[in-house]
Amino acid sequence: MDRHARLSALLDLLGRRGKVTVEELATELGASTATVRRDLDHLAEQQLLTRTRGGAVAQNIAYDLPLRYKAARNAHEKGRIARAAAAMVAPGAVVGINGGTTTTEIARSLVARADLADSGDRASLTIVTNALNIANELVVRPQVKIVVTGGVARPQSFELTGPLGTHLLAEITLDVVFLGVDAVDPTRGAFAHNEGEACTNRLMTERADRVVVVSDSSKLGRTAFAHICPTTSIDMLLTDSGAAAEVVARFDAGGVPVRAV
Repeated sequence: MDRHARLSALLDLLGRRGKVTVEELATELGASTATVRRDLDHLAEQQLLTRTRGGAVAQNIAYDLPLRYKAARNAHEKGRIARAAAAMVAPGAVVGINGGTTTTEIARSLVARADLADSGDRASLTIVTNALNIANELVVRPQVKIVVTGGVARPQSFELTGPLGTHLLAEITLDVVFLGVDAVDPTRGAFAHNEGEACTNRLMTERADRVVVVSDSSKLGRTAFAHICPTTSIDMLLTDSGAAAEVVARFDAGGVPVRAV
């Protein structure tokens, strides 16, 4: 396990348990106690946890981890979701994509499509995003026209938020928005940890003809701090095959078709 994957796994364990010890982390991560101590010290310096004698305890920020530490979570599931989402897009479409690990994979899957890559110098797809990492990665692709919303950047998610981005969103229409979320509930709708991101994401859903929530099954049936949109605004939920049948049935009963891949 490389260091990036180890740090991601460490933070995941800490987020679920609230506290961890060096010895148990060393056993579960297959690393030496010296390596684990260095990892804990590194994460403590970034204020992602609080060091204790023999281990660490979670801080509130651990539930809204920086994007670079989320990438390893449910990576295979997110890849399947991304490929399925990309296949839904017709050439020439205007696609909204917010920030997140799943939506970043969707952006990559879109530009990997052969029918879009063969368009030469003419853009065959327009992507509107508030995610700096997505814009940075796709701006060199001649087949894609990139539109960035504007706003103030959040270092954790690379998303632009705030009133500076609302003016652009008010002037455009999206064929579809792929909405990455921190939680989605069958009766309450979609949620984000950060209220600024939730506001910008809500505007994107309001400007879209179709709203597709993309989420791995670990986020289903949950809520978070800030509400993005109600269930009635969601046209489809695209998730992985690990989604519990009972939760899927609740979404279906609420009028949200679920596609599990």
